[in-house]
Amino acid sequence: MATVRDIIGDIHRAVISITKDKSVADAISQLVEEEIGALVVVDAGKPVGMFTERDVLKCWTRKGDTPFKDVKVSDVMSVNMIIAEPDDDLGYVTSIMIKNRIRHLPVIENHKLEAMLSIRDVVKAQVTDLTAENHYLKDYISDKYPG
Repeated sequence: MATVRDIIGDIHRAVISITKDKSVADAISQLVEEEIGALVVVDAGKPVGMFTERDVLKCWTRKGDTPFKDVKVSDVMSVNMIIAEPDDDLGYVTSIMIKNRIRHLPVIENHKLEAMLSIRDVVKAQVTDLTAENHYLKDYISDKYPG
């Protein structure tokens, strides 16, 4: 089975982050501008949480009439970060994402943020593996292999 390391090389996008003292309005603007669903929240350059589309909805329902520009990201971000490491098996990562109902997973190596995995990245890698395996099995069954 493939590992996170196997697919993060294929992900050619920067990890987008926001500082914890920015406003929710700033975070929403960044999500829209970058066309992404999650930001890593940083403090002094270190990841301290995640801000996702779900956090926008939670903010909207829990903060009442408070304008998004008056609410700090640190007040509504998810602080219990679930992370992946480069040597994690994709099956394990998939189960973690499903169990915790999350669609984005920061990849941390040596206390450094290396990449952001989306559920789309993981599914794409698994479909590619299954497609190749299916092809080889069909060739094997139809006796296309010499020997």
